[in-house]
Amino acid sequence: MSSAAMTGVKEIEAAPLRKVRFWQPKIEAERRSDGAVLVRQVEALGPYPDKLTERLVHHARATPDRLYLAGRHGKGDWRKLTYADVLDRVRRLGEALLGFGLSPDRPLVILSGNDIEHALLGLAAQYVGIPYAPISPAYSLVSTDHTKLRGIVEVLTPGLVFVADGGRFASAVGATISSDVPVVTTGNPIAGRDGARFAELAVTEPTAAVEEAFASVGPDTIAKILFTSGSTGSPKGVINTQRMICSNQAMVRDCYAFIKDEPPVVLDWSPWNHTAGGNKVFNMVLFNGGTFYIDDGRPTPDGIVRTAGNLRDVSPTWYFNVPKGYEELIPHLEADAALCQRFFGRLNLMMYAGAGLAQHTWSALERLAVRTTGERVLLATGLGSTETAPFSLMCTTEQRIAGNIGVPARGIELKLVPVDEKLEARLKGPNITPGYWREPELTAAAFDEEGFYRLGDAFRFADPDDAAKGFYFDGRIAENFKLNTGTWVAVGGLRARLIDHFGEIVRDAVITGLDRDFVGALIFPDVALCRACAKGLPEDAPVEVVLADVGVRATFAEKLASLGRMSTGSSTHIRHLLLMAEPPSMDRGEITDKGSLNQRAVLRNRADSVEELYRGSPRVIGLDNA
Repeated sequence: MSSAAMTGVKEIEAAPLRKVRFWQPKIEAERRSDGAVLVRQVEALGPYPDKLTERLVHHARATPDRLYLAGRHGKGDWRKLTYADVLDRVRRLGEALLGFGLSPDRPLVILSGNDIEHALLGLAAQYVGIPYAPISPAYSLVSTDHTKLRGIVEVLTPGLVFVADGGRFASAVGATISSDVPVVTTGNPIAGRDGARFAELAVTEPTAAVEEAFASVGPDTIAKILFTSGSTGSPKGVINTQRMICSNQAMVRDCYAFIKDEPPVVLDWSPWNHTAGGNKVFNMVLFNGGTFYIDDGRPTPDGIVRTAGNLRDVSPTWYFNVPKGYEELIPHLEADAALCQRFFGRLNLMMYAGAGLAQHTWSALERLAVRTTGERVLLATGLGSTETAPFSLMCTTEQRIAGNIGVPARGIELKLVPVDEKLEARLKGPNITPGYWREPELTAAAFDEEGFYRLGDAFRFADPDDAAKGFYFDGRIAENFKLNTGTWVAVGGLRARLIDHFGEIVRDAVITGLDRDFVGALIFPDVALCRACAKGLPEDAPVEVVLADVGVRATFAEKLASLGRMSTGSSTHIRHLLLMAEPPSMDRGEITDKGSLNQRAVLRNRADSVEELYRGSPRVIGLDNA
């Protein structure tokens, strides 16, 4: 047994929670006669700057030699830039960008992932008032037909494209970017393309035009266009203004009051083409004069090795990861006391988001913190979206189980509206997007008659009598459906319950049953684990043969039967399963760049499988043969 596991429950519960300064929100709730509830903080949001790059100028003057950005040279040492270094490069790059004649109608598009060049170009574009759009590298490097990237490019009509490595992105650029659009590369320029090396742009001599452009940037200037992941439809281009970004960072600073006392030190991998990494984390460091180490790891078995190595160099004060990332990190922390000390030594907060955190992961992190420091470190989550910049709700009160998403930030009003036996969440505040780029109909549909943004999520009260106790996520409204009996099925919660019950043998699932007699599921299994359950099949047996094996079917049937015994009614009672041999396809829109399923796309593309599920073919695993 590990020393962490030997730290008992009573010892953990008796350990003090690390003293960290957070907000002390005062919450009021207004209940309307139509059943809607309005929830807000009593105190107003404080002032914030007109543009994010004001903070870069401020810190470059106040603390010019403080380390701001650090990234690996491949697998070598850290490349480090101070605030003064970054401001100098941003002004030079700003001058170069002005020379390309960019505008909201011809923005900068960044196709490659997180690195120092990406950061500098994004800041330079904001400095001179040019919108930019960081796009998921998966649309270039994973997709084979580049359908999503082509659609995004058609919406944006870029005037300039940046990729770190021209060789890796040549195929995607050739398939989607007009030949008259120049391409900037860090290395390996694309043959036959007009463009420049990043290093050439970075030594451009700035003129008065740069400061004139900087002065013209205001709260309504478009900073960036971020595309949603497309988990409930096609990716949409969300307009991010300077007001959105700056007001949101004022909310973050109010919540995490400790970053006012000491600038944050962050090691983070989360992609900048998503709002969590590109807005919340990246901008939090800049806004508060902190230090950002670009983590070249990932929340995968191989990628977490890189993260663990980076944590041996960096002792963070604020840490974010998805639940899978924490799960992968725990064995490394368990095995290395020195790494544990680096990780927990001065950590003020562990934040998780993107999915539910398993209780065993929560408990392991608590054990490790207490074993290492004698204190528990707050483990918390919140909720927001690309359209909210994203910080909207946050829980900073101590919890014993995962899931409480907290209360609205200052300046945000939460409206909960009864919809389909749920409470649909809607938000209003200065951090809310004005709309979707070049999509007026989608923009109009996104807001209700009072101007509240329709988040699309359902919430439930942690305590129905006290809104200050926070809320729990209660599924996506768009995914829910009715059986032909009129009974509502809450897809999000049921899907999570199914996956948790079946364990690692199920990689993902799609819930079925719209206008049907009962609930079913299309299962995307872990094929390697299915092979382990198979009876005497050769190692190279086709996937279809593996999934038809008696031992595999018996394993799923047993799990389905035990899940059925715990079900309380038709809305939670899954009766039929069908195992999918073909994994979800990014090109067909079935899976997003974040790896989450698009339920609608799977049901649309696999309508024949849904019919088979309810027709009861021999491939179906049902409770009648469980």
